[in-house]
Amino acid sequence: MHSAPAVSFPVGPSRAAQLLLSAIWLAGAIGAGFAARDDFGGRALLLLTSVMLAGGVAWRFGGHRQVGLLRFDGQCWSWSGRTPQAAARVQAGLDLQALMLVRLVEPGRPSCWLWLERRADPSRWAALRRAVYSRAPTTAPDGMSPDASAPGAPPSFR
Repeated sequence: MHSAPAVSFPVGPSRAAQLLLSAIWLAGAIGAGFAARDDFGGRALLLLTSVMLAGGVAWRFGGHRQVGLLRFDGQCWSWSGRTPQAAARVQAGLDLQALMLVRLVEPGRPSCWLWLERRADPSRWAALRRAVYSRAPTTAPDGMSPDASAPGAPPSFR
């Protein structure tokens, strides 16, 4: 199996992500409003507080602050944004074909969530998607899992 080709992809403010999160928040706010319309007590205050908190979280993590370059070298990922990361891996969290939410994971560091949009670089979008969904290359012989070829693995797996 061949690994995905190296690719770099620009990450910038995501208007589509902000619209998606705003629409989800608005639907929740409308639902909370209908649920609390007959109750002006503690439950309504709790609903109002949770709606405002959800709106703040959606605004904070909506993708409008992420700027940098996401790179895949054929082995691992790197990010040159506000908190640079190297030797990381990427996991798809949400894939809407033209918009992706990915999590960049580097050992020993907090995860970084990035919104990726096709319109940022349409010519590299297909290569980026292949890289996101490709398996990490291994040095294990064909037909064996990487753990099975490791020293100390049970003899039945060698």
